[in-house]
This record gives sequence, C-alpha cells and structure tokens, in this order.
Amino acid sequence: MAKYQANLQLERLVAIDVHTHANISQRAPRDPCSVIFDEAMAKYFKSAVPPTIPEVAQYYRERNMAAVIFPVDCEAEMGHTRIANEEVAEISAEHADVLIPFASIDPAKGKMGAREARRLIEDYGVRGFKFHPSQQGFYPNDRKAYVLYEAIAAAGLPALFHTGQTGAGAGAPGGMGIRLKYSNPMFLDDVAADFPDMPIILAHPSFPWQDEALAVATHKPNVYIDLSGWSPKYFPANLVQYTNTLLKDRILFGSDYPVLTPDRWLADFAQLPIKPEVRPRVLKDNAIRLLKLAG
Repeated sequence: MAKYQANLQLERLVAIDVHTHANISQRAPRDPCSVIFDEAMAKYFKSAVPPTIPEVAQYYRERNMAAVIFPVDCEAEMGHTRIANEEVAEISAEHADVLIPFASIDPAKGKMGAREARRLIEDYGVRGFKFHPSQQGFYPNDRKAYVLYEAIAAAGLPALFHTGQTGAGAGAPGGMGIRLKYSNPMFLDDVAADFPDMPIILAHPSFPWQDEALAVATHKPNVYIDLSGWSPKYFPANLVQYTNTLLKDRILFGSDYPVLTPDRWLADFAQLPIKPEVRPRVLKDNAIRLLKLAG
C-alpha cells in the first residue's frame, strides 16, 4: 500500500481542477445499477463513456493540469456499489504528479464512517472528502453527519459538497428518486458555523440558490465555491461579480470531468470579464493555498 504524497510541479501547472469523478473501477466488476446511471448522465451531458482513473491522470498530464478526483458513496440511498476509496487513493499515489485524492463516505455510516475517514487520512493520505446530499439523501446540517465532519475537521481537511440542481437523474422518471432539496447551500451555513476550522467547498453554480451560496460564502470565511458542472458562459452575473471582488480568494476552478471537459470550461472562462489579476487565483493559486500544496 502506497500512501499518497503529492508530487506536483506547481510552477508548470496551467490549472488545478478541484472537481473530477472516479467512475470506473479497475479492481471490481461494474455495478449494473451504476452502468445505467452513468449512461443516463452521459446522455444528459452529451459526454463520453467515463474513463478509468489512470486515463484521467493521463488526460490531465497531457494538459499540464492537476485534478482532485473522488468517487461518490451513495450506497445507502441509491443502492449503487461505490468505488473503493482505497483504490482511488492508491492509484492517485501512482499518479501523484497530477492527481489529488478525495474520499467519499456516506454519512449514513455514522461512527463507522468516521472510523473509515480517520483510516483513509492516516493510512492512505487522502486530502479531502466529497459529499452529494441529493444522491446521499441527507441534509448537510443533520447532526447525524457531524461525527464524520468531526473526523475531517480534526485533520484540517476540506469537505466538498454538491449544491444546487444535479444532472444525476435529470430527465429520468421521478429523477431516479433523487431529491433536489437536500442540496440547498443554505444548509451548509450551519455546518460552516459549527466547524469554523473545516474548509467547505460549495460545488457548482448553485442553481436555483446562487444568492444563498454567495451569502454563505461571504459571511463564513471557511467557505469556498467551485465553478464546476456549468459552462462559464452560463454563469449568472452576480457569480462573476463576486468572483472579481469579495470572493476572489475563495473561488476555484472545477470542471466536473468527465461530464464537462476542462478544455471547454477553460475556453468559455476565457471569454468572461474576469480581472487579469483574478484569473490565476481561480485557476490555480486559490487551490494551492486551500489544499496546502505549496509546503
């Protein structure tokens, strides 16, 4: 077992993508439920078949970028077998020049989930944790999740939460049972207040709750926003305004690869009226500081 240690050549990187997905395991057979889900996502986003983790690494290596990569553990709510956090961390360790592993643990696992988090941090070197409230079926401020947050906060690691509408289940009957209400970013205001030393990343432009996301981020200094999942040409004006001003040090580049490619995201981002001094912060510098990559 190789413990992850980042080996990024920061000065050579064009950007750091803080939001990419591990969809395909090389160690376990694919769950038929996950296949159906991935096909529906690919149809909705008009994206390609998901790559393996080494393929993700090579994709970003060719572009002189680094990427945060994670699975999504939604076993309790959706009944999909997750990709093992250990696999993501171990393969990331083999590609430590471009990959940064986050883990995902369903909060429904309670104290066992907290034990897993501590083990993944200590033994595998994971650098953060991913939550998807709508797919995991929980309100982020549910006290049952706090035992897991406590383990993450104790290690000083960030927690990344999906916010806003999701492409997962979109257009399928009943949205595949996925409920949007759990992903209102305002529920994370409680978490940010109760865990002021735990960095929190609000993933995506938070449609239809963009104002709520901006309010939480400007009020709580431990809250960041990643810009993944949307082409920048669709960003609302208030998000662009806050990126240029109050939140210029806490806005992060994220693509949501493979559902949205960094190539398209960066091409569209180049067309936005972002101040020249702010662009490098969004693309790389803010992530370096947040993820403690420089030291």
